[in-house]
Formats: sequence, C-alpha cells, structure tokens
Amino acid sequence: MQQYIDEAVSHYRDLLTRQLARAEALEQESPAVDFAGVDQVIIGACPGDGIGPIIFREALRVLKKLLADELAAGKVVIREIDGLTLEERLRCGKAIPDPVLEALRACHVILKGPTTTPGAGSGPSLESANVAMRRELDLFANMRPITVPKLGIDWAFFRENTEGEYVLGSQGIEVPGRLTMDFKVTTVAGTRRIAKAAFDYARANGKTRVAIVTKANIMKKTDGMFSAVCHQVARDYPGIQADEWYVDIMSANLINEAVRDQFQVFVLPNLYGDIITDEAAQLQGGVGTAGSANIGSRCAMFEAIHGSAPRMMEEGLGEYANPASILKAGEMLLRHIGRAAAADRLAAAMADLDREGRVVVTGNRDGATCRDYAEGLLAKLG
Repeated sequence: MQQYIDEAVSHYRDLLTRQLARAEALEQESPAVDFAGVDQVIIGACPGDGIGPIIFREALRVLKKLLADELAAGKVVIREIDGLTLEERLRCGKAIPDPVLEALRACHVILKGPTTTPGAGSGPSLESANVAMRRELDLFANMRPITVPKLGIDWAFFRENTEGEYVLGSQGIEVPGRLTMDFKVTTVAGTRRIAKAAFDYARANGKTRVAIVTKANIMKKTDGMFSAVCHQVARDYPGIQADEWYVDIMSANLINEAVRDQFQVFVLPNLYGDIITDEAAQLQGGVGTAGSANIGSRCAMFEAIHGSAPRMMEEGLGEYANPASILKAGEMLLRHIGRAAAADRLAAAMADLDREGRVVVTGNRDGATCRDYAEGLLAKLG
C-alpha cells in the first residue's frame, strides 16, 4: 500500500508543479485579435466524426454562400482540415494529431463538427478532442446563448473552459480494488478572465444581472474561490447585479416558469456549465438547436454543443440529423470576425424557415433531412 501512496504523492507533486506554472502563464494574458485590422481571416473547417461530417457539409455550404464575395476577393479563406476523426486519433494515440493541431494554430477561427470520445471501458483511453483543443489553444470562454422568446428566455451562459474537473480529468490516481481520485483545478487568473468575459458581455448588451453558479457550500476551496473572484470582478461593473446561486437549485430554476425569465447572464465553472447548458438547450428545442463559442485571446472555435450521435449513425439516421446547432455556431463565428450583416442574414433565414414549419428536422425518417433544411435555408438567402 505504501508504494501506491508514494506513487500518488509523486504524481500529485508533478500535477501541482505544472498547474502552478500554467497559473503563472495565465497572468501574461495576450490582447485579443482585432479583426478590423486583419487583412485576411483564416477559417479552419473540421468536420469531426459520426454525424459531424453530415451536418458540417451543410453548414459549410451555407457559410460559403454568405461569404461568397469575400472568399472570391481573398479577404476570407476557408481551410478544410482533415484528420480529427476518431479513427485517426486512435491510430496516433492523441486527442488531436500533431498535424491537425499545427493546422488549427494557423487559423483565426475554427468551425468544428462533433467528435467522439470513447467512454471508460469501451476501448483505448483517449482524451476528449474538445478538452484538448480548448487547452492547447487556450479557449477559456465557452459562450452558449439560449433564446425562447415565447417563454421570455434570453440567456447567455459563460462556462469556464480550461479548468475545473476537465483539465486533469484523465490524470487521476487509482489504488486498484480500493479507491480512485480525480482532481479539480481553479486558478485566480482563470476565474478572473471568465468572470470578466461574462460581465463585459452583460455591459455591452444592456444586461443588468449576472448569476454566479457554483457549489461553494460544499466545494469550499475551488468553488469558494471561483465565487469570491467573480464577486471581486463584479465590483468593476456598477449597475450590474451579481447574484449567487448553487448549481442544484439553478438547475431547478431553469424549468421554474415563475422565475426563469428573470435570469440574463450566467458564469459557471467548467463541469456545471457543461451540464446546465444542455438542460437550457432542451428548453430551446434540444441540444441539436444550440450553438457554442469557445473563445480565447488569439483564436476561437465554434461548434454544435451536442456529440457525434453514434446511435443515430448505427441506425442509419445520420442524414436526418439536425444542422441547426452547427449553423448557429456559424452565426456566432460570423459575429466574432466582424461579419454581423452576414450573421443577421443567417439568423433571419433560420427564424423564417422555422416559423414557416415546412422543413422540420425530427432526427427520424418522419422528418426532413439535414440537406432538406440546408436547401430551404439557401433558398431564403437567395
């Protein structure tokens, strides 16, 4: 037993050393890219696997339609990046193959399809490509908007993207037959920048309330610090109220018709943000309807919030997957690079198509296909 203790102590010392170095590096934050001064915007296009290539194919058609003039003039370049498939990742034993990561680093923004992460016990251990990409490109802010006007819902979630349980999720320790332990990491610098992103968004969009969501009554060190730092940041934003909520009651509040329309902006640690935003997306129509932005200072990645849907693929239903989520991610990408007019066109066309109800994707053979939806959208874009 002493051997396991000694190995665990050594392992923990190494983890702590590396995380302290990471925390120090976070203090040297680089300024964000100003796309108004970029002569040529490079968009990386990664289809992913499972239903990813299917929904991505249609999203790329729409994106090329909206950016046709700028693509022709060379002001925007779309680089298709292959190799982020489960097969290739398993072959090389890396969450992101080295050539793919190199190609991603050369892009300003990335549109990404879903990728598969094998579960424990289902095959070779492999880190999530999303987690690895967020870490390697330092995409610290995961922003997910949810809007349901008829329910009075207009929410913006800011999930910390590079810390919490996820940063060391595959580096826990095990005493065989006795116990296992995983680690959760929260840094002051990492928390400060996600809190600032949430409050900056609130101020820029006329919002007056930010909900800080933790489990600080139980996780007193990590969540306790997250809450404290968020409240410190809030002092720099007079006129915006910072509200404290625990994640369990917040999950109930999102479906409580009496109070849910009072919420505006949320800031959460990594794991809670992952869970809560899926719940919120369900109110909008399901995870297939929600887009997601992963934003860093130098680069940003936009994706559907759902997974690769292996069950749909097994049942031969891939072509019936809903492309709305990745299309909304495309809208967010356009806004991020300063193409607001193109983003508005896409949002309006999607709203019109959904309102008409002629092309309804259900995920089954009784509904429209992914291509049917894209064709309807392209027709509206002219």
